[in-house]
Amino acid sequence: MKQNKTIACDVLVVGSGAAGMAAALKAASQGLSVIVAEKEQYFGGTTAISAGWAWVPGNKAGAAAGDTREEIETYLKNLAPDTYNADGVAQFLDTVPEALDFFERETDVEFVYPEKAPDYQMDLPGARLGGRAILPKDTDARILGDKRLLMQPYMSSYTVFGYMPQVGPDINEFFHVNQSVKSFVYVAKKLLRTWFDAARYRRPVLRSNGNALMTLMVKSAYDAGVRMWKSSPVLELTRGDDGAVTGAVLGGEHAVRVEAKLGVVLAAGGFSGNTELRRKYFPHDAAGDDHFTPTVGHGGDAATMALAAGGRIDDAVSSVGSWAPVTVFRFRDGRQRLFPHLRAIGLPGLIAVDRHGKRFGNEALSYHDFGGQMIAHNAGEDKTFGWVIADEKTMHKYGIGYAKPWPMPRGYFYKMGYLVKGNTLEELAGKIGVNAAGLKQTVAAFNEGARAGVDPEFGRGSTEYNHFRGDMEHKPNPNLAPLDKGPYYAAKIQMGDLGTFAGIAVDSDNVVVTEEGTPIPGLFAVGAAARSVFGGGYPGYGSHIGAALVFGYRAGRDIARLAAARGVERALEVTQEAAR
Repeated sequence: MKQNKTIACDVLVVGSGAAGMAAALKAASQGLSVIVAEKEQYFGGTTAISAGWAWVPGNKAGAAAGDTREEIETYLKNLAPDTYNADGVAQFLDTVPEALDFFERETDVEFVYPEKAPDYQMDLPGARLGGRAILPKDTDARILGDKRLLMQPYMSSYTVFGYMPQVGPDINEFFHVNQSVKSFVYVAKKLLRTWFDAARYRRPVLRSNGNALMTLMVKSAYDAGVRMWKSSPVLELTRGDDGAVTGAVLGGEHAVRVEAKLGVVLAAGGFSGNTELRRKYFPHDAAGDDHFTPTVGHGGDAATMALAAGGRIDDAVSSVGSWAPVTVFRFRDGRQRLFPHLRAIGLPGLIAVDRHGKRFGNEALSYHDFGGQMIAHNAGEDKTFGWVIADEKTMHKYGIGYAKPWPMPRGYFYKMGYLVKGNTLEELAGKIGVNAAGLKQTVAAFNEGARAGVDPEFGRGSTEYNHFRGDMEHKPNPNLAPLDKGPYYAAKIQMGDLGTFAGIAVDSDNVVVTEEGTPIPGLFAVGAAARSVFGGGYPGYGSHIGAALVFGYRAGRDIARLAAARGVERALEVTQEAAR
């Protein structure tokens, strides 16, 4: 398709998640003309369906509480020792205070600084219970006026009747809705408000989690004069005779050629939705049919563009993706849906087993670390999967992920293929194709330890982070309870992700580099599109978003500095010409 119209700007940002919007906001704040091109029909990317936390150690609250640079670096070195990126970590930590100050002072974004949000690997030196992960304040989508419906909706399978609970006290009330009058009233108010707003405004207007963050960032972008284009995929990058990237050709609602005077920022996510790249880089998905991503827009567009421009993929990381076990099922209309198990497997009375009925890891680890155990355990098998198992009392109290607890009817979950029921462990094992003797033996061994509040096999419930993923009101261990009351229930888990850690190779200025390490002028990459600064480690809540905000900000800032430098150079040239 021929693009006859050319539109000029200083910076073209590809993608409207946290990284792209951070770059756009900072560049626009420096007086630059910015266009954000989003391929999807909504703004916000995967950030908008996420929990919205950002892991940003060195923030003002953490520093005031005694967190030190030395502790942070020690933790990150131990997290991924073989792939530790000292220069990248230094840039990240140097920029955290500056970036957060910019967002809170010059945009509509506001953050909450919780006292407790444990790092994911509390057993490592330098880990802390809090002060490093922050989250956005809730907001009202009506601040966007008639543009509020342009925002990416919540992931429906991860909401409770349309409401998106926030990790922490909010979700704890939902866990106890059928056990406490206080929790029941709290949840009822949240749901009634959600339903009322949906009926009146076509969508709930109270936005929380990552949706709140993106609503606030998009509002700030409109206010700053950023041109926001949805349904506008980049068809190809344009390059000058010297190889520098000069802009892009767009399709969709804005089928134009964009001339980007200062550069193009690739912030269109990772490549977990790209079968070809998964087959090449994901160790468990050599056939391209053993991975299911819940991310939005991570189809590898940024990687493909960078490769076409002479860039490369850097997979020198300890883990190529941020793993997240998911259950794959179908709604009644036949559409495939995914439920990411980001928290619930660590609750008391839930275990995960393999096809032989054996546990294979600590279910109360982070979804990423547990996912890594699941991949490693299934390395010799034909497919990567397991089963989450619960008994009647656990199903009644917590449910299993998307399958909600009492008093929700369970027939709906059976019909969709999400949930399987057996009156005995033997019957359940037969229905899901698991070795019955192995399952019975596993449950018996687990129950013996759970009654005493210990897990001798995998140490579940032995760290503060484990406890944070459990039920803090459950004694003696927030993560452990026996499975001893039939009937029994199961949901299949397969491998998914929240983004990729392998990504486009960039230099210290986020400029895309070639195989030889030479920068490609005019082409930048940030967020999940670029190689992770943490070397494949997943330090804590919001590791993707924290890095996206910081390096997106840096990209916008550095491009503005480049513009200023060019302006000085041009002024000198004019002065010299006049002197002649």
